[in-house]
Amino acid sequence: MSKTKFSRRLPVLAMALVAFPLAAAAQEACTTYTVKEGDSLGSIAQAAYGSYDYQMIFNANRNALAANPNSLPVGLQLVLPCEDGRLSPDQELSAVIEAETAKAAANAPANKEYAPPLKFVTSNDWMPFTDESLTGGGIFVRMATTAMQRGGNNRDYKISYVDDWMSHIDILLPSSAFDVSIAWESPDCTRLDALGEFSVRMCTEFDFSLPIYETAYAFNTLVDSKYAEAREFSDYAGAKICRPEAWPIGDLEVEGLVEPVVTYFHPKSPLDCAEMLLKGEVDLYSIEAETATRNFAELGATDQIVVNPALATFISYHFLTSKKNPRGREYLDMLNAGITEMRESGEWYDILATGLAEFNAMSQ
Repeated sequence: MSKTKFSRRLPVLAMALVAFPLAAAAQEACTTYTVKEGDSLGSIAQAAYGSYDYQMIFNANRNALAANPNSLPVGLQLVLPCEDGRLSPDQELSAVIEAETAKAAANAPANKEYAPPLKFVTSNDWMPFTDESLTGGGIFVRMATTAMQRGGNNRDYKISYVDDWMSHIDILLPSSAFDVSIAWESPDCTRLDALGEFSVRMCTEFDFSLPIYETAYAFNTLVDSKYAEAREFSDYAGAKICRPEAWPIGDLEVEGLVEPVVTYFHPKSPLDCAEMLLKGEVDLYSIEAETATRNFAELGATDQIVVNPALATFISYHFLTSKKNPRGREYLDMLNAGITEMRESGEWYDILATGLAEFNAMSQ
């Protein structure tokens, strides 16, 4: 999971963008929208923002969309955020954060019972989610540390950065050198029979918090690749697929993309996958669209790549503990209580929006 930086916006494509009517043609950002027949998240984003980047719409309507982002019931009311992430023109970013922080401080016990600080571990260079150069260490780190002060929690913590993601899994969590890693993708652990060795290990040796973020993983190919025309996962049979080391492939395995149907390559970093695709050493590069966008921009190869508009997988990120940690479930219960309160109060969205705004400003 050697994450890397990405470009100015979150350009996550809709999971199915082919030939959708733009029923939302007159829609604008900073308003609400009522879903019409034929709408998709991609078509609504295209009408409101001029691109198929629907991630911001999903973030603002997560409770209504998380169960099935591909199926929009007619009549559903969606909030379309402003371009800068605000939910309405008269709302200031960070307002909810400030209010919730003040409330938590006012309700904190005067003399809390001592408990050792919870030890978080994460890694750098996965902007805007985890990086020491960002406010609070990045969006996911801020979510973790804020959760420790919400939901009835008032626990001290320490944040460390170990820039080798596999060491979190192999050594640091199982040995209890650290309690929680920020953050990992969760395989579909109800489908163990369809998962490979690493995904099964993630399901059987580790516990996951509630989701802290959801996004789409896109398939990138060279413009002239025969796989650019794939419209079903079975069309990828015979392909060489690159996904970096320590990034689980459970989302692909449950779609039948297992060896020897396909061949996987797992280099150390996402940029390695991008370079392998450009050299023709692999056919597909499957990863978060934001990371891929950054990679190809850095390599000056954006015009050589096409993103499959019809196929993507949906991934959720979580805090992770080892089942060997005797207090791991207790720590996840604390974090889950904080995550739930942050979702209900709107602070989760405010942390996300302010983190994206900061990174977008840095990238201009």
